[in-house]
Amino acid sequence: MSVSMFIQTLNEEKNLHRCLDSLCWSDDIVVLDSLSTDSTAEIVKGYGGRFYQRPYDGRANNQNWAVENIDFKYPWVWYVDADEVTTSELAKEIQQVTSDPGRPEVAYYVRRRNVLFGKWLKHGGQYNVWLARLWKPDNIRWERAANPVAKIDGPIGYLQNDFVHYFFSKGFHGWFDRHNKSSTFEALENIKAIDAGDIDWRGLVSRNPRRRRDALRRFSYHLPARPLVMFLYMYLLKAGFLDGRAGFTIAMLKAMYEYEICLKIKELHRRDRGLPV
Repeated sequence: MSVSMFIQTLNEEKNLHRCLDSLCWSDDIVVLDSLSTDSTAEIVKGYGGRFYQRPYDGRANNQNWAVENIDFKYPWVWYVDADEVTTSELAKEIQQVTSDPGRPEVAYYVRRRNVLFGKWLKHGGQYNVWLARLWKPDNIRWERAANPVAKIDGPIGYLQNDFVHYFFSKGFHGWFDRHNKSSTFEALENIKAIDAGDIDWRGLVSRNPRRRRDALRRFSYHLPARPLVMFLYMYLLKAGFLDGRAGFTIAMLKAMYEYEICLKIKELHRRDRGLPV
């Protein structure tokens, strides 16, 4: 065994059993909790996991605190959220790459399969999104409070198998509640990016999907009618319509999320100028 498990939680009693059952191949489960009020702590301890708590102040801050303050048992860490499941095929691949001491990689990127209405969203930009989820704690840090970007010191690799993300497991109420909070952090990041004027023009046509996605996000901060652009991008340009009702729903929800961010940016600007909201 050479891999520790890392999970961030906030009132995840509904999801934890499924998530932890998929991680039973590790004997070091570490949970960083954001002051849950349900039975999250009892469930984690029932699986023999270690339980830490701190107030939530953004994903990047949470994750940086974890790698700087938690003594993981193993040199590698596999990070999942409570509403995600690690497939048996992916678990075998993780164990294979981390058991080879000759590999130079210090982090691996992996894709996720988002599920809505029991359907895997293959289109609309929901797949082929690479996330840094397997890493050595000494070689990684994150930036941005919302949708953090990994900064990795050393060679990276890519895993072939996916994990599964049930991002509506708490229903639409849970999705709106989570994105209401994250849109505030995203609005602050938007303002910083707009003020800095940092558009990665070359990144817009880069062959690296991670750089291209990040460049598109930063470019979108400067666009008018962002919610409409988001919907058209996901539903038409990225063929979200091929996912049927689920594809239309997620495109609408993402457009609403962008509108929420835009409203909060305007609110923050008005507050800075001493104007009524």
